[in-house]
Amino acid sequence: MDILLGLALSQHLNFQNDYNEIHPHIRLQEENFIAGAYYNSEERISPYAGIRLDYESHGVELGIAGGYPAIGTVVPYGRYTYDLNDNLRVFATPAGEKVDGEVVYGIVIGAELLAF
Repeated sequence: MDILLGLALSQHLNFQNDYNEIHPHIRLQEENFIAGAYYNSEERISPYAGIRLDYESHGVELGIAGGYPAIGTVVPYGRYTYDLNDNLRVFATPAGEKVDGEVVYGIVIGAELLAF
């Protein structure tokens, strides 16, 4: 089992509100299974679990996350990653926010520093 410590810096595109853009996190990974917690965009702790599929420098993560009460108790998530080297990864993930009672969708992009 691998333990990963990370720090992600993000930018929220197509969002009306301001969000936290600094996301420290910890992850446990056993083969394709991932689980961990991160400090999310709404300044809450988000536990998550899912799978990670890798092909060369590309990765896809699919799972569920908590810590977003405006959207739901547990929400699905998907994330595409590209490893620039062993300790630097860029990512993109769809996201949503509630504006006037409706969910508006956007994308979060960023870079992540990794330590194993």
